[in-house]
Amino acid sequence: MTPQHWIIYLSLVLVATATPGPAVLYITTHSTLHGWRKAIFAALGNILGLFCLGVIAVTGLGAILNTSEIIFACIKYAGAAYLIYLGCRMLFQKQPNFSELTDQILVRDIATSKIFLQALGVALSNPKAIVFLTALFPQFINADQALVPQFTVLIATLMLFSFSFLMLYALLAHTAKTWLQNPHRIKVFNRTSGSIFIGFGLLLAASSNK
Repeated sequence: MTPQHWIIYLSLVLVATATPGPAVLYITTHSTLHGWRKAIFAALGNILGLFCLGVIAVTGLGAILNTSEIIFACIKYAGAAYLIYLGCRMLFQKQPNFSELTDQILVRDIATSKIFLQALGVALSNPKAIVFLTALFPQFINADQALVPQFTVLIATLMLFSFSFLMLYALLAHTAKTWLQNPHRIKVFNRTSGSIFIGFGLLLAASSNK
């Protein structure tokens, strides 16, 4: 891959990672409710998911997913159901009494492993991401050169900028925590975020692999 090709790839990555989606919504939600430090684990879960999707894409499974309507549909509906499940949990979870909480208590009892695994699930829940990477990677890989070094550059670039933009969104969302220390506001925030997650899930369920 030439430097010119990498710059083109980088521009595509910048657009893709800066555009808000389910991963951005997930990390901003947890950063607002639990602090930006715990949101780091959401970002790590997301980039691990991207790595897994990249491996799937370059090993040819992405091509199978792109051509098999049945396999695509199974993964698509499973991913949609997962996003809807996360949205419903936010819609119906019990609201905390913020008048009795301090900042230290607010960043409380949620395991970082749970945040990490849920973020990983969000990253893996969209089969269109696999199709996208399957279409994208071959454009920047020289078949006459070793595959592993080229894949390493491509996936490392994607993971780096994804992590950076996610943490930028997380830090911006963290500043809203004080404003949200109000029972009504946090209720509206959770319902809005939950509704958007459900919307993402419904859009995914209605999408195709074309």
